Amino acid sequence: MRHGDDGVRPEPGGMGPGLVRDNLLSMSSSHSSPVSFVRPAIDARLAGFVQRRRPEVLEIGAELAPLLDSLDSMLTGGKRLRPAFCYWGWRGAGGEDVPEIYAAAASLEFLQACALIHDDVIDNSDTRRGLPAVHRQLAALHADAGWDGGSLEFGRGAAVLLGDLCLAWSDEMYQASGLPADALSAGRGPFDLMRTEVMAGQYLDLVEQARGADSVEASLRVMRYKSAKYTVERPMHLGAALAGRGVELAPVYSAYGIPLGIAFQLRDDVLGVFGDPELTGKPAGDDLREGKRTLIVAETLSRAKAAETRRFRDLLGDPGLSAEDVEWMRDVIVDSGALAACEQRIDDYVGEATTALESDLIAEEARSALADLIVAATARKH
Repeated sequence: MRHGDDGVRPEPGGMGPGLVRDNLLSMSSSHSSPVSFVRPAIDARLAGFVQRRRPEVLEIGAELAPLLDSLDSMLTGGKRLRPAFCYWGWRGAGGEDVPEIYAAAASLEFLQACALIHDDVIDNSDTRRGLPAVHRQLAALHADAGWDGGSLEFGRGAAVLLGDLCLAWSDEMYQASGLPADALSAGRGPFDLMRTEVMAGQYLDLVEQARGADSVEASLRVMRYKSAKYTVERPMHLGAALAGRGVELAPVYSAYGIPLGIAFQLRDDVLGVFGDPELTGKPAGDDLREGKRTLIVAETLSRAKAAETRRFRDLLGDPGLSAEDVEWMRDVIVDSGALAACEQRIDDYVGEATTALESDLIAEEARSALADLIVAATARKH
């Protein structure tokens, strides 16, 4: 063992020490979590939307049923963070707890489903949330039916189409939310921009992997557009805009959302290497096999010894990595100080987000919920 004097690897997923944690505890609410508060309504609206669309889709052709079944499995899981940030962004702007905001917020889950389905195709991931990825499910459909052509190619093509359908339904659900036309028009800017930014961020991610980029700056740029803006900032901007206070609250919500969104993605990156497969639903070290150019990888390559760096580069992205190879790479990440550096960054970004919540422009009840959301986004095991 090489993980310190006691031979125990530091466990990721906890909150950092000191004033940041104390401030969060003083701000956070004592009632149910802000995600669990909105989840039942979000789940019900998603299920209802698909249920209403199912007959018209199946009227086109009964062959489309497996596509909708795969969508059901994708929509069943998930953290529901984006709808939660949208809802509490709305409440922070003085919006009331009305049914229409749940439908508008739920539309972001269709966008998330699109992003995840396409992301799994791009990364050639086998699993998602402990189940076969959508393109793998649809490849199995092809293989079981004994159809012509390659099963994997069919699965990928069908998954891309399902992702496109989710993107269209996101727009449809937003427009049909029942909010006034002027509110929907005001929200259109952040709603459209978050879709542009997440696609751009995904492309930048592809570019950096193709370049073999190792810089922390490149990793942070991808993180900012692929995750931070898309996960936290723009959903909150959307909620504020729908409530009629988009311009006023945009700077405050950005000061909260960007650092928290980066901290959220950093936690994902740590869990992608060190997470428990039983909790993450992904094989141990899957990000290393996929060769993801995450910040924890960039930190490792900038800190490790020369010989370790060479071998680490050679192993990164090898789909046939053995358990021993993964363990060796984890050792290097820990011993180089890269894991500790990422945990410190998470704590620093959490501090920035916590400070932003001191603004009296945010309604008090929402401020407590947003403090809880910092914990939900960064102190997690999956």
